[in-house]
Parts: sequence; structure tokens; C-alpha cells
Amino acid sequence: MTALSFADAMQLFVVGLSQGCLYSLIAIGLVLVYKATEQVNFAQGEFMMLGAFVGYQFIVLMGMPYWLGAMLTLVFMGAFGYGVEALVVRRLTGQPVFTVFILTLALGIALRAVAGIIWGFGNYSLPAPVDGNLTLGPVIISWASVLSIVVTAVVASALYLFFRYARQGVAMQALSLNQLAAFYMGIPVKRLTSSIWAMSAIFGGIAGLLLGPMTLVSTQMGFIGFKAFAGAIVGGFGSIPGAVIGCLLIGVTEPFFDIMFPTLKGIGAYLIMFLVLLIRPQGLLAQIYAKKV
Repeated sequence: MTALSFADAMQLFVVGLSQGCLYSLIAIGLVLVYKATEQVNFAQGEFMMLGAFVGYQFIVLMGMPYWLGAMLTLVFMGAFGYGVEALVVRRLTGQPVFTVFILTLALGIALRAVAGIIWGFGNYSLPAPVDGNLTLGPVIISWASVLSIVVTAVVASALYLFFRYARQGVAMQALSLNQLAAFYMGIPVKRLTSSIWAMSAIFGGIAGLLLGPMTLVSTQMGFIGFKAFAGAIVGGFGSIPGAVIGCLLIGVTEPFFDIMFPTLKGIGAYLIMFLVLLIRPQGLLAQIYAKKV
């Protein structure tokens, strides 16, 4: 076990916080789909990977300004998510949940293969919208990490306001509670379900655009989605606040775990999930969420 100075601990905390924010964006997409349809999209990590590659296409290969390329990436991801639900997933309505599980796993594999065919199986660099570092005493934070934290906070707040005040957001909540009742109330269930998949893909695209400058864009980066899945389970699958808290917990804990137990590096997220499931199988916030509903 390695002793850490205060400065090192703060550095690891900030790194973990930015990682947890990225996990949160992916997990929010997972939970949105599950709440509305009781389906689990195991290709959510590959949605993030696709968003990173599409951003690489627009920003690097086509030479667009970062923010224009990022905006077009999110438009593309929204259309892609909408199309996946409308053209593929919707045809499995009424089928066992296991069928959608297999479908989304296959979709993830197919997306990795297609991305490799189009862009190659190497590692690619995606520029950050803001270069340099922010120095706070002994702690040095990249602006890319700061941006991931700020964007996640803004997105989570906007999502809260959307579901609380926007008419479509309220309709989506009704859909998540009872699809049949929502249909009889005149809510366009099919269109809203496709819109939720579009939102899920957009969140994946945002995570890909933020993660790309911090790591490298590759066909394997989608596997980070499993850590987001673990975070959603820790927080209570079906609760958006729980997913965010679970992902932040995993993100902050993971760097310390990897430093202190180098032989177990990379499995900290899954050990936390295992321990939470042993102690509280429903997750950290699942019971609170159920009472509110």
C-alpha cells in the first residue's frame, strides 16, 4: 500500500471526479432507456465510442471548428439513437427482455466493427476545446477535466429541469410509470420512446467528445460503458440521481484503489458494485426513489 501526500490525494480526487462525471453521462443514458422501456441498452458504451469517432471525423478529418463539429456530432447521435429504436428495437416490442439484451450486445459488437472499418483500429487524438491546465496550489487540473465536470453538472441540471417543467419531460415520466396508461391518455408513446433513445445516444456522444481529448479515440473505448453500468447498479438502477452518485463514487474511488492495490488495477469499479450488492442489493437510492414514485 502506498502512502499519499495531500497534494497527490487531491490530484487523484480531481482525476477521479472527472472520470466519474464521464461515467455519469453514459449511465444517465442507460437509466433513461430502462426507466421508459424496462430495456437495458448494453451498447451505450459503443454509442459513446461512435460519438467520439464522429467528432473525430468532423473536427480532425474535415477540419471543422470544434464547437461546430461537436454540435453536428450530437445531431448525428440523436438521429442515430432515434433510428435504432424506431427501426430495430421497436420491432422487438413484446419479446422477452433477454432478446433486447442480446440485440444490444450484438449492436455494440457491430458498431465496433463498423467503426474499425471506417476509421481503422488504431488510436486517434481528438483535440480539446480548451488547452492547458488550471493550477490550484499543488494541484494541477487539465481544462479538459474541468470541462467534463462542468458539462456534466450543466447536463444533469438541465435534465432535472426538463423532467420537472417541460411538457415533453412530464410525458416521458408518465411513460416510464405506465406505457399503456400513457397511450390511453393520448401521449405519443412510440415517438417519445424513440426520443428517449435519441437523448440516450446524445448523452453518449457528449461523453465521447469529452473523453476523446483525455484519452485516445479507439474502437475499444466503449468498454468504459461497463463501469458506467456498474455505477448505475451501485446507485440503484432506475434512479437517475442514484446513477450519478454511484458513478461519482466509483470514479473518485478508482484512482486511489489502483494506486494502493496495483495488482488489482482496473477492477475497483466491479469490487465496489459487488460489495454494494452484498450489503444493499437494491442500490444506494433505489428505495428512496421508489417511495417518491
